[in-house]
Amino acid sequence: MKPLDPRLLGYAAAARTFLVIGAVLGVVQTACVIAVAWSASRSVVAVVDGRGAPALTEALVGLAIAVIARSLVSWALEAVAARTAAVVKSQLRRRVVRAVTDRGHEWLARRNSARLATLIGPGLDALDDYFAKYLPQLILTALSTPLIVAVMGANDWLSALIVVLTLPLIPVFMVLIGWTTRTAQARQWDRLAGLASSFLDAVNGLSTLKVFGRERRQVARIGRLTDDYRTQTMSVLRVSFLSGFALELAASLSVALVAVSIGIRLVDGSLGLPVALFVLLLAPEAYLPLRQVGANFHAASDGVAAATEVVELLDDADRETTTASGAADPARASAPLAAVGPTDALVVSEVSVHRGGAPSSPTTSFVAPVGSLIAIVGPSGAGKTSLLAALRGAVPSEGEARWQDADRAPAPHEIAWSGQTPGLVSGTVADNIALGDEIDPEAVLAALAAAGGQGMDPAVELGAGGAGLSGGQAQRVALARAVYRLRRRGGRLLLVDEPSSALDPVTETTMIDGLVDIARSGVAVMVVTHRAAVRDAADTVVTLSALDRSALS
Repeated sequence: MKPLDPRLLGYAAAARTFLVIGAVLGVVQTACVIAVAWSASRSVVAVVDGRGAPALTEALVGLAIAVIARSLVSWALEAVAARTAAVVKSQLRRRVVRAVTDRGHEWLARRNSARLATLIGPGLDALDDYFAKYLPQLILTALSTPLIVAVMGANDWLSALIVVLTLPLIPVFMVLIGWTTRTAQARQWDRLAGLASSFLDAVNGLSTLKVFGRERRQVARIGRLTDDYRTQTMSVLRVSFLSGFALELAASLSVALVAVSIGIRLVDGSLGLPVALFVLLLAPEAYLPLRQVGANFHAASDGVAAATEVVELLDDADRETTTASGAADPARASAPLAAVGPTDALVVSEVSVHRGGAPSSPTTSFVAPVGSLIAIVGPSGAGKTSLLAALRGAVPSEGEARWQDADRAPAPHEIAWSGQTPGLVSGTVADNIALGDEIDPEAVLAALAAAGGQGMDPAVELGAGGAGLSGGQAQRVALARAVYRLRRRGGRLLLVDEPSSALDPVTETTMIDGLVDIARSGVAVMVVTHRAAVRDAADTVVTLSALDRSALS
């Protein structure tokens, strides 16, 4: 990633705002630095020349004001940087999560989920140092250093010339050290991602490892990976300390050259004491931002690496979206959402799912009127679950599904989904039903009732994976979650996959009645099922046949 990648500015609007505010504060801070140097030199000259208490008091008051102003501006710049880091991390995380959600399981399956979790978790957290330390110094280098050199040149052209000639030494050292740091940092990031992936694999396969008595080998393996990561981290720190020493040495020698030149001219009388002190105090400030950029580069390198990967991931997602959308009609794409018409229906035309470039489900066409219950039936492997995944945009597919009256595809907020796996988390039943949305107790109870879970207590605490519920109860909570989302967002398409596979006949009947009531409220309800009771209650039955694999070959 470049010191300031334009792509980051495109994906995080807060970064653009920070550049503007940082530039303004940088100019003000530079003015304060110049004022501090001027007031300090005036104070010393007033004492040396014996100008009396009034002159000294005036100079000291000016120095105090300049120091306070500089401190306040520095604090403001750090506060804005910290706030920007938090907002940018939130914006990037939101974009990554949206990319994962919009492109579905197929897109996610091509990526390392553990690496992705590490990236949007601790990886993006490292952007704190990038915005709090590195980027402010980068702004000051671009603004403060030229202004200070210009002021020095207006007072002593020779000192300014020495600074101009020696300043490039610091970037040269930075580039040489940066090559080494980039390699070490890339290795460190790979070690961290590998450690996360190995830990996830071990957790996922823990039961199998335990059965075959191989769990201790995984402990030793993760221990080795942890040691590798620790060793690589120490390598990065070693490079960081050495680079800091090299940059400080280069800057100190450069300031020493300016000091020697000023001292010689003070002795021979060609340079006055006020100008000499003023220029000498400004010389270290000319090098300071560039030195800080080099020193803070290592602190921000983790964030830079993570931001680079996030930006590339979002670029890939955008390219896939552009390719998939093709030559879409811009007028249709920007059309406002239409209201539900009295005869509105979802028209499914020639929809088939493709995996690996080949069809994996038969081509299907049917009409699902709003207000009706549609049962999707067929033998195992016929593509019933894949059809629902295609309708909600989770897998690559051909054909289209459009609202009849609005002539557009269903918007994401119009769709609610309940799959075969409940996917419950630790927390209360109400937490699982709302799933991040605001919890409305009455709406939670209504959703449970619609899903056949009238007797369930929303306040019951669940363990990891919904521990504490039976299979049938977990199915009802998952369905209630879909109903809750549907009603909270005003949706009109409910997709349900095998909602009654673990229910007894009585509870199944109650659930079916709830699905019918949901449909009659103005929703197209599609249910994948093998149960005769659901099929008999449906207004429309869509039967899928198994795909003829021999015809494809």
